[in-house]
Amino acid sequence: MNLTLLQRLSVAFAILLLACCGASAWLQIRANDLHEKEVVQGLSRGLADSIARDNNMIGPGTLKVEDIRRLFSKLMNVNPSVEVYLLDSAGRITGDDAPAGHLKRDRVDLNPLHRLLDGQPLPILGDDPRSVDGQKVFSVAALHDGSQDLGYLYVVLMGEAHDLISAQVAASSVLRTTLWSMALVALLGLVAGLMAFRMITRPLRRLTDTMRHFDTQAEPVALPVTAEDGASRRDEIAVLEASFSQMAARIAEQWRTLTQLDQDRRELVANISHDLRTPLASLHGYLETLSFKGATLSEVERQRYLAAALSQSDNVRQLAQALFELARLEHGAVQLVVEDFSLSDLIQDVFQKFELMAEARQSRLVAVLPRSSSMVSADLGMIERVLTNLIDNAIRHTPSGGTIEVALKHEAGKVIVTVSDTGPGIPARLLENLFRRPFSQAGDRRSGGLGLLIVRRILQLHDAQIRLLSAPGKGAIFCFELTAAGA
Repeated sequence: MNLTLLQRLSVAFAILLLACCGASAWLQIRANDLHEKEVVQGLSRGLADSIARDNNMIGPGTLKVEDIRRLFSKLMNVNPSVEVYLLDSAGRITGDDAPAGHLKRDRVDLNPLHRLLDGQPLPILGDDPRSVDGQKVFSVAALHDGSQDLGYLYVVLMGEAHDLISAQVAASSVLRTTLWSMALVALLGLVAGLMAFRMITRPLRRLTDTMRHFDTQAEPVALPVTAEDGASRRDEIAVLEASFSQMAARIAEQWRTLTQLDQDRRELVANISHDLRTPLASLHGYLETLSFKGATLSEVERQRYLAAALSQSDNVRQLAQALFELARLEHGAVQLVVEDFSLSDLIQDVFQKFELMAEARQSRLVAVLPRSSSMVSADLGMIERVLTNLIDNAIRHTPSGGTIEVALKHEAGKVIVTVSDTGPGIPARLLENLFRRPFSQAGDRRSGGLGLLIVRRILQLHDAQIRLLSAPGKGAIFCFELTAAGA
């Protein structure tokens, strides 16, 4: 049987409450019984001694047994709750007025009698002659004839008649009223406890319902309790709610990130497929033409077709190389080799690689460098690849007569690098995904193909970020920063 937490708590509380009520009732009855016995024994402690002194019970060297029996009968008629017995010095019962068959033992243990005679604390229980193993409060007097011990006068203070009356009273309306009162108190305590448990577990039930309906594809779960509220209340359930809310928000954010990454991966595959299909189709076309019409083509046409095929083949090679490099960066196969070097000198070296390309496009390469050497601490080869990709991208998308500028600036232990051009810039609708996937739509300025993806990943390895800035009258402005040497 599956029970909820509230039901299990309620059952456990009900059992515990009933057990406590039962134990309390038993302890109360037991305490009342001991109190009654102590009071009765305390009041009647000298009863046996008074009976022995006021009556002529001792003859010459012996006890007047017959006279004692008649005395017992009178005493028990006067006070039916007491039972009087005559014991010898060994504790054997030698005289009584019990009805036939009521006497269950013929000897009484003398140790309790001696304790009472010695004045030890009450109540002291002695053997009940009318019970096999029962014990009752009593009064006792030692009987002496000079120096000779003749026995004991043993008076049971709460005898059979008392037990009978007590049993009748136990079934009376007073006891029933008491028991019903205790039952009512237990019921009220149970109801109050159940209501308290329900109030205490209400936030937990709300959290359980929220977790049951939690959907990782949905928006973050909104709970009414914040982490600050839970901490200020020092309420474990409230803290749990706040923690779950934070966890749900993180899971939802991670799910959205994974969804976006999956979408980016699909678009990346689609764009790369498009980028590969175009040069491969062109390469196949040129090679097919050379294959079928090679004999009829002039040498000039043959060389032109071969040059075009080689150009398309080089495009495929560059794309495959970029894919391989991006895969190595994404999977952590590349380890940084950090060293101190002059960023100004590196920029000059990269400019030399693009001089011919810039001249062919009638573009100017401009370096705005500080007077200092701009020493940075980074991986030289990777930062060279970053500058190469950014400058190549800028040259390709800058119209004839444009300018590509690389500027350095020192700021708070960092060297800020800015690469700008005078091209048409990047459409606003492409900015959000600029560094996540390449674009191949017709009419759009591309993000640099896989180049910016490689740039972004390299800078992430250097704990840096690539940003696209906006400036009126200028094209694309890319900015990143590197740690200055010795910072």
